[in-house]
Amino acid sequence: MSVRRLNPEQPAKFAFTRENLAWAKAQLKKYPPGKQASAVIPILWRAHEQEGWLTRPAMEYVAEMLDMSFIRVYEVATFYTMFQLSPVGKKAHVQVCGTTPCMLSGSEDLIGVCRKKIAEHPHQLSADGAMSWEEVECLGACVNAPMVQVFKDTYEDLTPEIFERILDDFAAGRTPKPGPQGDRRTSTPAGGLTTLTDPALYGGKAAKVKPARKAVAAKKPAAARAKPAARAKSPAKTPKAK
Repeated sequence: MSVRRLNPEQPAKFAFTRENLAWAKAQLKKYPPGKQASAVIPILWRAHEQEGWLTRPAMEYVAEMLDMSFIRVYEVATFYTMFQLSPVGKKAHVQVCGTTPCMLSGSEDLIGVCRKKIAEHPHQLSADGAMSWEEVECLGACVNAPMVQVFKDTYEDLTPEIFERILDDFAAGRTPKPGPQGDRRTSTPAGGLTTLTDPALYGGKAAKVKPARKAVAAKKPAAARAKPAARAKSPAKTPKAK
C-alpha cells in the first residue's frame, strides 16, 4: 500500500453545516454510551462529502465529537483510500480501475486520456481546478471493463474516444449518463443474449411443466415402493401373581 499523507496546505477550520450536524448527532444515538467511536467512518464520510475531501481540521472536529484522540482518527482517514486527503476536481474526480480485467481491456489508454486532458500526475488538479484523477483497484464492474468511476457513478465499456467525450461533458458542466456506454443494459452480454433465451424460464406464457410423479416413482426399486408389512402386535404381558 502506498504511503498516504495529509495535504500540506490545510484550511484554518471546519464545522458541519446545520443539516449535517443534525445528521451526525442522529447517528450517535445508534450506539450505546461509550461506543460512539464506532461511528467514525460514516461521520468522516459526511465531512468528506461536505468539503469534497477530508481536511485535517475536519478530522480533528470529528475526533472531538466522538471523544477520540486525533491520532486514532488520522489512522482511519489515512488507511481507507476512499477518503481523499488532497483537494479533488470540483466538476469531476476520475478513478480509473487498473486491476487485471480492466488493464487487459485498455485501462492504460484511459490513463493516457487522463494525462492528456486533466493532468500529468494522479491527484493533481487540472489547470482550472475542475478535474482530477487517480488509478485505483477493482471497482466491481469487471465484465464491463474498462471502466472508471466519477464521484459515485461508474462509466463502463469505455474506449479512449468515448472517455474523452465524457470528460468534455464534465468540463462543460454536464453530467453524462452513467453505466455501460455501449448497446447493452447493465452487464448483459454485448450484442444480445445467446443463451437462456426461452421466455418460459423467466415466467413467460409457456405452460409450466409439472413433474411426472408416476415416472419418478417407477424408477424406485420394488422393495422401496412396497408398503411395509403391518407390525405384529406384541403379546399382552401376563400380570404377575401376588
